[in-house]
Amino acid sequence: MVRKASRVDAVVAGIRDRIGDGTYAVGDRLPTESELGETFEVSRPTVRAALSELKTAGLVHTRHGVGTFVSEPPVVTAGLERLESITDSIRRTGREPGMRYRSRTIRPLLPEEAAKLGLTTNDLALETRRVILADDEIVAYSYDLLPIGVFPEGESPDVLDGSVFAYLRDVRGIVPTRAVAEIHPVVSEHVTWDTPPGRNGLALLLDQVHYDRDEQAVAYSRTYFIDGRYTFSIIRHA
Repeated sequence: MVRKASRVDAVVAGIRDRIGDGTYAVGDRLPTESELGETFEVSRPTVRAALSELKTAGLVHTRHGVGTFVSEPPVVTAGLERLESITDSIRRTGREPGMRYRSRTIRPLLPEEAAKLGLTTNDLALETRRVILADDEIVAYSYDLLPIGVFPEGESPDVLDGSVFAYLRDVRGIVPTRAVAEIHPVVSEHVTWDTPPGRNGLALLLDQVHYDRDEQAVAYSRTYFIDGRYTFSIIRHA
């Protein structure tokens, strides 16, 4: 049976339409719950439920004690089921990818990193720290480890100045075919730099190990995607 549209659905649709046609522009504060109730001729609990759905969809956000505001749409949306470089996912959305490297350091692995890569703390890796950009806007911060062996011993770290995936594929002939990832929401001021004003420090951490076709770990990355600027979708099937 087809579910009949509820009053909540009607309010959600009405606010969506007003956001779509610019009546409520990005950054605008929405009318109060009472005012929205009068506009749509519904109760405040109905308005509250509709706003909750709109928040879940990422269309609005609430500043406690201030009001509910129209959210800025994400710069990049990518599917988690697809293994590809961040550069490629940005380019697929019609944006121009870019990056700025903050550091490149060859160092011993920490115990947790060694366990992830199946190595020991006596092993070395090249660690890079970089800002990921889409149309010159910061969308993520990435910390990447390439074990020495994957990154040639004695080679200058400065040769790595673009996409890590592109370096592995085009320079080293290594193609990651599988990744094991964990996803964590985090709030931290210690993993970011050059942060644009007004950002709240909230990020989605994608913590993942990449493997080649021989099931060898070739890279370990911790990438912090800025809340609201880079979002992920997941295709699910019954």
